[in-house]
Amino acid sequence: MPAPFIPTADLATLIHLLLDGYERRGGAPQRAVCIRMDDVARNLAGYYSQADPNPRATTNEQLRELERRGLLALSWLPGQEGHLLDTVELTGTRVAPLYVFVKRESLSDQRHRLCTLLAGNRFRFDGWRRRAIDHTLQQIAACKSPTPFDLADAEWNQDLLDALAALPGDAREEIPYRVFSVRVFNDSKRFDTLKGAVARLARRHHAAWRTLSCREVLRELGLLPNPDHLYLYGPWQLVDPKGQIIFLSEFYPSVGIPTVLAAQAAQVKADAEHVICVENLTSFYSLVQHQGQGLAALCLWGNPSPASRHLLRTLASSLSLNIPLLLWADVDYGGLSILAQLREQVSPRFTPYCMDCATLDAHRHWAQPLTPADERNLARLRHHPLMSDVVALIDHMLSTGVKLEQEAVYL
Repeated sequence: MPAPFIPTADLATLIHLLLDGYERRGGAPQRAVCIRMDDVARNLAGYYSQADPNPRATTNEQLRELERRGLLALSWLPGQEGHLLDTVELTGTRVAPLYVFVKRESLSDQRHRLCTLLAGNRFRFDGWRRRAIDHTLQQIAACKSPTPFDLADAEWNQDLLDALAALPGDAREEIPYRVFSVRVFNDSKRFDTLKGAVARLARRHHAAWRTLSCREVLRELGLLPNPDHLYLYGPWQLVDPKGQIIFLSEFYPSVGIPTVLAAQAAQVKADAEHVICVENLTSFYSLVQHQGQGLAALCLWGNPSPASRHLLRTLASSLSLNIPLLLWADVDYGGLSILAQLREQVSPRFTPYCMDCATLDAHRHWAQPLTPADERNLARLRHHPLMSDVVALIDHMLSTGVKLEQEAVYL
């Protein structure tokens, strides 16, 4: 304790501002941290009060005591010695007593505490979760931000680790967010505050998930808001794990099956002339309406989920090579990325449908300009080993500078 008094609110504010500057410099400033009083006047209501001079006098007295103890250096306005401060300076040589004085944990102590927590829990994880822990430890060692972990919030850090440790081992098991939250925290809403951090860590440290949205990443982990469904149209036949055969051909314009059923299907068949996966629901129904004859269709709802991938892999293993597997998606990076995912994770047989230069040119008046991010992503996708057949389309998009949503395409 540097002084036998309780700091005024204004003095505590000044010390916290000085310590903030000290910590922004990594906890070891090469030069003094100095605050000009006119820059922080709005934060010091008592010091600059026109009605009551006592808060300023008390703060000044306490500041002078800290100066006598070698903790701060003061500079006064000309002609206002002992009355109005100009600057307050912290040299960084005697900082620890100030942390104690304002009951603040030092940045080094916060880093040490988080490192101890992460190192003690590292054994619980493998794969991308282990990489996330190791990366955070490296960030702390380099005096960089450990986000989404929080140096100042031990409870948050522990809850985030507990959530990571409790993630389902099999993505085919669907667990609603609130159920997962109750199981882990005995609180149905706690995971709502953590799911963005979990998704961020997973996206950063799992290479295959870096382009996915937060919700899609959580879906890969088997977590979702509520039990979901896949929409199908046409002569699909599914055999569930109990051997029951499910015929879907009589449902029009579609039928929604639980994703759990799709994820656990033992056999899948489609007695159709062609099978088309469609990125968006509006276009799915447009396809069914205009080209439903001889068609089996599946709505992907964006990037293919674990359940849809299992359904399609099982179908592809039994499907005649004469029956094409097609994808209809937006003519943009996202749509082509879906094509790459299907070829990598389901079957290299997938080919694009209404995703070519002619379609883009025919609907050019509805096209939208490429963003700089689009251009970078398309240029990277151009070198994907499974996408050589769409290089001409990618080059055409880059040269014309446009992309096209599938809803703009007339069938």
